[in-house]
Parts: sequence; C-alpha cells; structure tokens
Amino acid sequence: MSRRLFAVKNALCVCSAPLEILISLLYWGIRAIDPQLVMPAWVVIAPLADLGFHLAPALFLLLDLLFFSPPWSIPPLSALGVSSVLAFSYWWWVEHCFAHNGWYPYPLFELLSPAWRGVLFVGSAVVMTGSTLALKWVYGRVNGWGVEGVEGIEGVEAVGKEGGMEKE
Repeated sequence: MSRRLFAVKNALCVCSAPLEILISLLYWGIRAIDPQLVMPAWVVIAPLADLGFHLAPALFLLLDLLFFSPPWSIPPLSALGVSSVLAFSYWWWVEHCFAHNGWYPYPLFELLSPAWRGVLFVGSAVVMTGSTLALKWVYGRVNGWGVEGVEGIEGVEAVGKEGGMEKE
C-alpha cells in the first residue's frame, strides 16, 4: 500500500472513528428513549439496515483503529477543535438543508429551539472529544502504547496533528 494513502487513511480515522462512535451513542441512546425522535413514524427501516447505518461503521472503524492503525498523537485541545468544527459544520448543513427542504433530517431537531439545538451540538462536540480521548486510551491498553513498562513498537509511527506520519 502507498505510504501516502496509509497516512491519509489514518488522518481521516482520527476524525471518523470518534464521529461514528458519537453517532452510534446519540442514535441508539435517543432511540432507546423514543424512536420517533430519530425517525418519523412513517419511516420503516429494516433492523439489519438500521444496524448497518448506525452501528456497523463505529464497530468497523474501532477495529481498524485497534488493529490496523498507528497510535494517535492528537492532544485534547486539538481533539476539541476538530470535534467543534465537525459539530458546527453539521449544524450549519442541517440548517441549510432545512432552509431549502422545509424539514429536518431527524424529528428531534423540529422539537428543539435554535438555542437548544446549539446546546445539542456543543454537547456533541464535547462527547466526540471524549470519544477521541477514550479511543486513544483503549488503543494504548490494547496495543501497549503509552503504558508504563511497555515500549513502543520499533518502526511504528504516531498519526500527527497534520495527518501525516511522525515519530513519537
């Protein structure tokens, strides 16, 4: 595999794995409270498709992170920055689509005032940041990275802040 392609995959993983964990937590958590908050009553989705959309990506990206990726070197403040940019970009996109379509992708957004939608997206950014830090911790425990008394694997590089590869 190309070293550049591997670096791009790993840089994307720093964003996508925590994002998919967030999506799964929010979707299944809200769905457990009231399924009609995430899907209108008239929408029927097969259970296998529902799992495929809202659980499988998180599981596959978790497996990729744990077994096929180098460790992440993203610090907490940078993780919060990335999470905030993604959260507010999605919020802008949701509002932009609403302005054109006249409806939100999830019924929950209809029930929330703009201020409460803001609270939801700020909270999502914080949860995604926590997800990033938790994934770094789990990676370390599974792979022995950053664990006292266990040295890093020679030749394995951490994913840098800019998405490239750098020596830890």
